[in-house]
Amino acid sequence: MKNWLLTLKTLAFSAVLGALVFSCEKDDPSDIDTDLQGDPLKESFELAKTWNDVQLGVERFTPGYRPPIAARTLGYTGLAAYEAIVNGMSDKYNSFDGYFKGLDIPEPNSGEEYHWPTVLNATYARAITHFYPTAPAAQLFNVYSTEQDFNEKFRLDVPNAVYVRSQDFGRLVADAVFNWSRTDKDGDGAFLRTSDPNYVPPGGVGKWKPTFPDFSPALLPYWGKVRTFVADATDVCPEPLAYSTDPNSEIYKQALEPFNLVNQIKAGTGNATTEHWIADFWSDDCATLTFTPAGRFIAVATQLIEKEDLSLGEAVELYARVGMGLADAGIRAWHQKFTYNYQRPIDYIRQVMPNASNWNSVMCPDGSGRYFTPPFPAYPSGHATFGAVAAEIFSNVLGENYQFTDRCHEGRTEFIGKPRTFTSFRQMAEENAYSRLPIGVHFRMDATSGVSLGYGIGKKVNKLPWRK
Repeated sequence: MKNWLLTLKTLAFSAVLGALVFSCEKDDPSDIDTDLQGDPLKESFELAKTWNDVQLGVERFTPGYRPPIAARTLGYTGLAAYEAIVNGMSDKYNSFDGYFKGLDIPEPNSGEEYHWPTVLNATYARAITHFYPTAPAAQLFNVYSTEQDFNEKFRLDVPNAVYVRSQDFGRLVADAVFNWSRTDKDGDGAFLRTSDPNYVPPGGVGKWKPTFPDFSPALLPYWGKVRTFVADATDVCPEPLAYSTDPNSEIYKQALEPFNLVNQIKAGTGNATTEHWIADFWSDDCATLTFTPAGRFIAVATQLIEKEDLSLGEAVELYARVGMGLADAGIRAWHQKFTYNYQRPIDYIRQVMPNASNWNSVMCPDGSGRYFTPPFPAYPSGHATFGAVAAEIFSNVLGENYQFTDRCHEGRTEFIGKPRTFTSFRQMAEENAYSRLPIGVHFRMDATSGVSLGYGIGKKVNKLPWRK
């Protein structure tokens, strides 16, 4: 009897020991089912593309998210997405946990399985909800439904424990990045305070002031104080041209350029068709009509990702690079704008040029014959800075002489949205910068200095330790 009991106890002990050994072996990362995990470097880009399309819809319709605020938001959501899946990519990729002061990214549990597309899906949904709390109900519903659509698919392919663990981790990453963003008090919640009632533009000849027809107050006059990712006080522009009313002065000659181009467009003379096409093609200024000027380059990134058929991981990295670059571009451009406080062409032309007291731009017509000028100083062009930072990043990833056709607005009827083709990203950036002249809201010096500023910031983004 004792021997029988002893045998039973031995068998039971062996079974328990075997179970323990088996469970320990499953905790060994080498035994994790890599097919189950959804390797980001093998998965399709579709999940990231879909979420960035959703985000551009949200930023388009959410009040307060015009150029620099939208750019900052794109930077943080891009970083959150990258951090969500970087641990599932090869060991050649780096996390920025601790690299940026105060950024504390949670780590996945050692030895446990994660399904990285599920992680990313949860991160995008959580991050967009965090960063756009005042989005219209229709846009928030789109966020919710997109998350659910992907989850329905993932639930069929992924064991429940892995699915739940992955969702939880993705939300933790989104929360961590959002909480870090909130430590930047100058940028946090800025969509609720786009103007400062106490801000008084500096007086003086040639200085910016609110412009016709709406005379809106300065947009984000202190945005230059917002925390950057890589840009710093060395990212500056040279002094703008000296103000002068002399017809032989350089600033007068530069004012003639938008003056004549706009007049040609309105009259339908000269090269009006092409100039109007360029002006419309790059505008993205009219609230709710399109995504923002910063968002435009996320849309361009999507086209490049599709063209190159990048992996999910490669796509997320590119979106992160571009988003962070756009964020810094907006901050430094606005810093320089409110350092120099240079007036817009509309005021120079109306005040200085003969018979031009009623001259106006061709930006964002409201149907009554009125057009608009952005409510902040001219120099440098933020538009040009956004385009150049994106071009520098695209060139680094895909090559300097890369030909592509931008179809962002193909099929639009509200403006000339016909695609345009470029032989390089620098050609794209320079046309984007130039487009502010025929639309009538910038001098050439604004475009030139904005491009230079953007290229410099883009180089800094590219130098970040993305890879080991």
